[in-house]
Amino acid sequence: MKIRGPLFFSVFLIALAIGAYWPNQQDDNIDKDFVLIQTMMNGLDRYHYQPQLIDNAFSAKVYDLYIDRLDGSRRFLTQKDVDKLIVYREKLDDEIKEGQLTFFNLAMTLLDSGMVKSRSYFTEILSKPFDFTIDEEINLNNEDKPFAADDAELKEFWRKTLKYETMNRLIDKIEAQEKKMAKQEEAITEETTAEGEEKEDFVIKTVEELEVEAREAVLKVFNDWDGRLKKIRRDDRLSDYLNAFTNVFDPHTGYYKPADKEDFDIQISGTLEGIGARLRIKDDYTEVANIIPGGPAWKQKELEANDLIMKVTQPGEEPVDITGMNIDEVVSMIRGKKGTDVILSVKKVDGTIKDITITRDVVIIDESYAKSVILDYEGGVQQIGFIKLPQFYADFNRRGGRSCSKDVAIEVEKLKRAGVNGIIIDLRNNTGGSLRDVVSMTGLFLEDGPIVQVKARDMEPEILDDKNREVQYDGPLVIMVNSISASASEIMAAALQDYGRAVIVGSKSTYGKGTVQRFVDLDRILPGFDEVKPLGQIKLTIQKFYRINGGSTQLRGVTPDIILPDSYDYVLNVEEQQDYPLPWTEINSVPYKQQVYQLDFLDELKSRSAARVQQSAEFNAIQENALQLKQWRDQENYPLVIDEFRAQEKERKDEADQFKKIFKEIDGLGVKNLTEDIELIESSDSKKARNEDWIKDLKKDVYLEEVLLIMNDMIQMHKG
Repeated sequence: MKIRGPLFFSVFLIALAIGAYWPNQQDDNIDKDFVLIQTMMNGLDRYHYQPQLIDNAFSAKVYDLYIDRLDGSRRFLTQKDVDKLIVYREKLDDEIKEGQLTFFNLAMTLLDSGMVKSRSYFTEILSKPFDFTIDEEINLNNEDKPFAADDAELKEFWRKTLKYETMNRLIDKIEAQEKKMAKQEEAITEETTAEGEEKEDFVIKTVEELEVEAREAVLKVFNDWDGRLKKIRRDDRLSDYLNAFTNVFDPHTGYYKPADKEDFDIQISGTLEGIGARLRIKDDYTEVANIIPGGPAWKQKELEANDLIMKVTQPGEEPVDITGMNIDEVVSMIRGKKGTDVILSVKKVDGTIKDITITRDVVIIDESYAKSVILDYEGGVQQIGFIKLPQFYADFNRRGGRSCSKDVAIEVEKLKRAGVNGIIIDLRNNTGGSLRDVVSMTGLFLEDGPIVQVKARDMEPEILDDKNREVQYDGPLVIMVNSISASASEIMAAALQDYGRAVIVGSKSTYGKGTVQRFVDLDRILPGFDEVKPLGQIKLTIQKFYRINGGSTQLRGVTPDIILPDSYDYVLNVEEQQDYPLPWTEINSVPYKQQVYQLDFLDELKSRSAARVQQSAEFNAIQENALQLKQWRDQENYPLVIDEFRAQEKERKDEADQFKKIFKEIDGLGVKNLTEDIELIESSDSKKARNEDWIKDLKKDVYLEEVLLIMNDMIQMHKG
């Protein structure tokens, strides 16, 4: 059945207004769900950049996306269960029209039944010891994993999963015991125990005894996990279902129930006491989206974007396995009072498991702001200004509030007063922000002219110009980016690249998010009906960005002028890999030119940089590590033979440790604060410590070293 969106939903709203479709039992929960779904779909149809035809094809997409997420790790449902649901694959559009949730309710019933089965499986399986000498393996690849054919196959999947979990904990216990034994042996050998001091005494346990402890630990983890699953609220499950509808429009469009919107606002404000990391759900796991600059995790250095958080431990308590847990539950466990510790067990991109202890604190907001230093390179370029911009921030709540464009302008003036010979702006890991500010900021380096084109649905493109003819800085300029640089970062890099005003340096491409979103309050769409409110909000993609040359940054991102090797070149998590991203499109270019600074020697810059990179031990190691990471990520099968698994994990850890040892402080790279910043930096111990950490990191940055050499070439060629 095909329903043309605009016609159907406009008619529906009119009907709602006169009460034609409103059921008599207004307090019935299903009726409230009906109102919510209809209002949400109307908002999508009215405001989304690319509205969908609500037909059988749309229904099939929603079904496929939801089924994949319903049991992402394939722990609960069998193919026989899915066969009961597949009859609805092309009927969800009809359910929207009729206000039915038959499919959703059946899915919940089957899921609940699967959870009951899983409880019996793990309880039975963990009651008996495992044999870790049997030659068998487990497939840990969750992508495209089929459902178990029947209950027998599902139970076998559970057996291997529980054996793997037990083996990991057993290895931890064996290695902890081995370390204690080695420590005691060393103390005896070196006779270092003080007279009268009691030696650390512990009972050496057999592998069999440790295996029992490991199984008991796994049983507790899964019992706790099962208890959390039972507490999942219906509105949380309904939110997941609704987001299958929104995400078919595009990956950045989503439904937020009232509590979720509050959490979203808290996360982007960065003002709560916690660890300073933004999280997201990936299948059944909690993934680190990015680290908030200046927060405790940022200062601790070990937690990274794309890490999967497996367990959360409060000091003195047992670890809590957070597999399958709601994001709000995970956040509530990780947040806590300033000064308290939380231990996160994370799975790194290379597959290794690591326990990371982070001391909670108030996220330091000023670390998100622009800041600068002066760089020198012995025997090469001197007095180069470096500006770090973690995000395109703006205070929209106060007139005259702080903004990144104003702050960067201030930093540029400070660097000019210091007499710098060139400026580097670091947009690595900058995921974007204020559109207004990126236009103003890019204009600091140009006379005037277009910066970006913004196109809304069914509208002619709007050209956003820099209207200020004043050029604040007219010297050599380099912009640093990587695969996480997104949105506003891509706008700035693209504009300066199109104008030929700056050299863009970084990994193969930026993220590729060329869309803009806005929150729409569903309560405002639907007048009256206070008894069913609040309904929540939808975050909608309403526009696309286009470069001034006419191309979109969507999917393709920005390809740097000079590409440097990146450890994540083969394991990128970019826009193109998301479900149903908007396509790359092209519109007409607009006239643009600049006479500030000409890059007539770009080809020679590329050639010189490529020659240096080829001879660089560090960049060669990065390239090898990138291939190694891909190999580890592509590995699907893992041995369930304990000695074989330990040997494999040791090899990975040794290789990772060896890679880290390569990066030391770079000889001849000098980093110094501007004189006028010293007083503020030394105004508190925390500011001073953060500044010292930042400078220490810059001195080890091989990418920054190469950019300085590129800058040196620019200065010499421009003089020539």
